[in-house]
Amino acid sequence: MQAKGTVFRYGDNVDTDVIIPARYLNTSNHKELASHCMEDIDQDFIKQVKEGDIMVADKNFGCGSSREHAPIAIKESGISCVIARTFARIFYRNAINIGLPILECPEACDGIKAGDVVSVDFNTGTITNESTGDVFHSEPFPPFMQDLIASGGLAGYIANGGGKA
Repeated sequence: MQAKGTVFRYGDNVDTDVIIPARYLNTSNHKELASHCMEDIDQDFIKQVKEGDIMVADKNFGCGSSREHAPIAIKESGISCVIARTFARIFYRNAINIGLPILECPEACDGIKAGDVVSVDFNTGTITNESTGDVFHSEPFPPFMQDLIASGGLAGYIANGGGKA
């Protein structure tokens, strides 16, 4: 699996209430959730994001409530990958469950800024800043987690026969 896109850059402690404000949680429509993604921290995000773009953040991305709506809104907005220094554990698990690729890589966070074009090779964990030529290395997901993400998340993975003992 690979991704390539323009970077949207955020700082520390981006919580789930900022990713998708609670006032929009009365819908189960994923596109509707995506239309409000990041609006309380970056009103231009949803107007500018394109399919395949990449989100980069610093420490504790996805902290706050355990709502699955946050990674759903990010994924449905078109973001192909989130790279952060660290993730809140519940966000990390929810992202994997819904098939949103995420990588922890402090060095990449130090070397990537908003507007850079970044490519990611999920098989190797290689993150390349195409704008600067800098290359960073993250721990790749094990094959079963790559299959889970490629299946669109846990539901698709199980529907495709994954997880059989």
